[in-house]
Formats: sequence, structure tokens, C-alpha cells
Amino acid sequence: MPSTLAHAPKPIHKVLIANRGEIAWRILRTAREMGIETVAVFSEADRYAPHVRHADWAFPIGPPPSTASYLRGGHLIQLALEQECQAIHPGYGFLSENASFAKAVEEAGLLLVGPSSKSMEAMGNKVAAKQAVAGYEIPLVPGTDHPVSDPNQAAEIAEGIGFPLLIKAAAGGGGKGMRIVTKIEELNESLNLAISEATNAFGNGSVFLEKYIAAPRHIEIQLMADDFGNIIYLFERECSIQRRHQKLIEEAPSSCLDPSLRIAMGEAAVRVALACGYRNAGTVEFLLDENNRFYFLEMNTRLQVEHPVTEYITGLDLVRLQFEITAGLPLSIRQEDLRINGHSIELRICAEDPRNQFLPDLGKLIRFHPPQGPGIRLDSGYEEGMDIPVHYDPLLAKLIVHAPDRLAAIARMKRALDEFELSGPATTLDFGRWVMSQRDFVEGRFDTGFIAKYFRGSESLDTPLPPWESSAEGNPLSFSEEIAIAAVVLQHQFSSQEVQNSQPDAPFVSDAWHQLWKNN
Repeated sequence: MPSTLAHAPKPIHKVLIANRGEIAWRILRTAREMGIETVAVFSEADRYAPHVRHADWAFPIGPPPSTASYLRGGHLIQLALEQECQAIHPGYGFLSENASFAKAVEEAGLLLVGPSSKSMEAMGNKVAAKQAVAGYEIPLVPGTDHPVSDPNQAAEIAEGIGFPLLIKAAAGGGGKGMRIVTKIEELNESLNLAISEATNAFGNGSVFLEKYIAAPRHIEIQLMADDFGNIIYLFERECSIQRRHQKLIEEAPSSCLDPSLRIAMGEAAVRVALACGYRNAGTVEFLLDENNRFYFLEMNTRLQVEHPVTEYITGLDLVRLQFEITAGLPLSIRQEDLRINGHSIELRICAEDPRNQFLPDLGKLIRFHPPQGPGIRLDSGYEEGMDIPVHYDPLLAKLIVHAPDRLAAIARMKRALDEFELSGPATTLDFGRWVMSQRDFVEGRFDTGFIAKYFRGSESLDTPLPPWESSAEGNPLSFSEEIAIAAVVLQHQFSSQEVQNSQPDAPFVSDAWHQLWKNN
């Protein structure tokens, strides 16, 4: 374990938030609660955004395109230095997983609220990540551990792996540079298309081959690691409801993990962090097949969009933990202290039209009245009357609910969606209502192919659905069936969660942080 003398605390009095939208405002709120002054940045398109108005200072950084504003790493670092900031928080997206930017921040004498540039380099490339975890007893999907570009070599490897197989971009994600190949005749064209798309999307055309896992669940493990060798896993998130490999609904905990599988996946995630000397918040993603075998997919070296569901079930503020770790403080919570408290579900509310293949549908938010009440949280970077810029991700807000168990969380989400008043662009609100009414979702029988299998756009959304109707069978659940499902789900939750009592609330300001802030 590293010596505490080698990790003297580094007080953070002022932070530049190198992001926009809901995550910028989310970071700002915790920073202010911790007594940290905030510097916001904004493009011309975000001049009137809430995070700009609520920050202690806010500075324009360029025109709307991200390449001319939020991706100008050198400019952001210089601004942080001019404003006498001690740290930069990159949020997610933009520069959050850019190892070159992280290294530049380090060389400028600033703290990055996130992992080191070396960890980013090790985990930022999927091929490099597979190589890094080799030897740490991490289950990997059968495939190559090196880039493949030659069609003849690809054909030889494909025959060894077997079909169907997956061609994946080594850099980046979000489904770009990804192709499913079902037979040898499709390989050459799919390889060229994947390389071209990866080059255009990430500036890196490296791709690799691996076995295609049919009907997997997408399970991710939230980690926190400090500078003193302490690593904890904050349980799992279920992220299988996705379109085009992009998540739309996440929940915690997963309905398909039992205690032994939860521990096995959590400990495997910790070994991934050990493989790259990881520090700060990170997420290890796994695929879980129908036989409950799990495989390492990748590591996200940043705060995840879906982190609020983990905050709800653990009672912890993950951004607060990020700041404390960055400031050189040890983790104040141990693995044995963690408990799962209830169930949480998040819906990403995107300015997309589910009736038209989820294509972006931008415009002005004419009406925006979120739901309220117990167990409901809304993280948003928009307000009523604002225009939604065409230049960025169409995420408007995240609606998160928490309840004592999964069925209660589903019921709370349905109630919240019914109360949500939003008009202007098409959004994923109606899609969320549809998912919460599907028998297979309610019973926990779904995988990453759920949308492709059941969702039919306008046909699904415009057909009235009784409560919990099955899109597969077209039969609504009777009241007696609802009671039976409730009994089964509750029994499963009591058997799968090691401890059911509530996690004590996290301290408003930890003693260590309070002393560090007070004495410096």
C-alpha cells in the first residue's frame, strides 16, 4: 500500500467544470455543498443554460460546434490557470476520457477529477484494455487481442472464432465501428465498413474481432478507488434496454444477479482496476449470457450518465467521493459497510422521436414541468423556453426514481411519467411509458435485444396498453397475475440482496474533507 506521505492532501478551493448540460449542473451542486467555488464554461449556444447562471463564474469559450468550444483542451486548461483553479472536472463525454488532455492537465500542475492519464491510456482502447487485464483472471469474450485490418487474416481468425462474430472499433463506443457478421461472405465488406466508420468517428480505424454473444444482459459495476490502494465496488447497474448500442433505461440493482454472482462480478471489476492502477470513479462493463457467464467488455474511465441510480441505492454522492479522492483523501467507506437500499430506475429523456427510429427531433421546449414527490429526481440542463442546440447529444434530462423494491420503482416511474408535462420536440417519454408496461420488462425477462424484438415505433406507442401488457403475447396481466409477480419479485429480492436494511445517509461533509478545507 502506498505511503500516506507520498499522497499529501491537495485542497480544492476552485474547480473549472469542463462540460455542459445536466452533468455540469450536477457537478456544480456538489461542489458548492463542499465549499468549492465553481467556474463554468459555455459555448454561444449555451449562454443561457442553468449551469452558467448558477456558477460562481462563467466564461464563453467559442461558437457552438464542440470542436470550437468544449473540445479546446488547451484553452480550458489556460482558463483554469488564469482563474486560479486547482482542479478541472470533465464530467462525461467531450474530454472526459481523453488521455492526452488528462496528461496536459497533469503537466500544467492542475488536478483532474478523474483517473490518471496512464489509466486512461490503458483502458481507453478496447484492445489495449484486453491486453492489460490478461493475467488478472478476468473472463474475456473469445476473440483477438490485437487490431485486424487484412481481409485474409480476418477470414482465418473468423473461422477459428466461429459465426456469428462481432467487428468492433478499438477506440470509442456508442455502437460506431461495430458490425455483426453471420457468415464468411459478409466479412470483407463488414470489415471495410467498420474500419471506415471507426476512422470517421474516432480518428482511429483499428478494429478487432470477437465472438458475438447472443441475447446478453449488459451489466456494469461501479468502482471507486483512492491513492492508498483501497478499491470498492458499489454494486451493479442493469443497462440492457438500449437502441443502437446506446442505453435508454438503467436500473440498480439488476433483477438477474444473485448474491454469489454479484460478488464474483464485483471482485472481477476490482481486478480490472488493479490491472491499470486505477484511481477515482470508474465503471467496468460486462456482458452476461443466458447461462450467467460474464465477460469483460470495457472500462469507462469517467463518471457515467447513469450514476444517480447507484447514488440512490447506496446513499452516497459519487461526485463528492470523486472530489475527495482527487484531493488526496482516502476512501471513508469500506466494502463491508455498503448495503443495497431498495431499487432505482433511470430513464434518459432524449429529444428523439421513437416513432421515427429514434432520430433527433430538436426545437424549443415549449412546456417543461417535471414530476415531483417522494423518490423522484430529475437531472436536467434545460428549462422551459430554451432551444435545444443541434450541435450536441440530444439528452434533455434524466428521470430517476427510487422505491423499496423493483415493482414499487416501476409503479413510481409510471406515476412520474404520467405527471411529466413536456411539449415541443418529440422525446423518449412515451417510450419510457411503453417499456414500464411490458410484461417481459416487469418480470425481468429481457436482454439487449429487447427494443429490436418488441418495439414497433408508432404501432407500439399509439396502441393503448392496459397495465403491464405483454407486447410479445398481447395479453394484459390480470390482477391475480400482478399479485403473483409481486410475490415472486419480492421473494427474489429478499434472497438476492445480502442485507435489506437501509444504508445510513452519507455525511453532508466528511470529517476529513471538512478538516482539509478548514485548514487550507
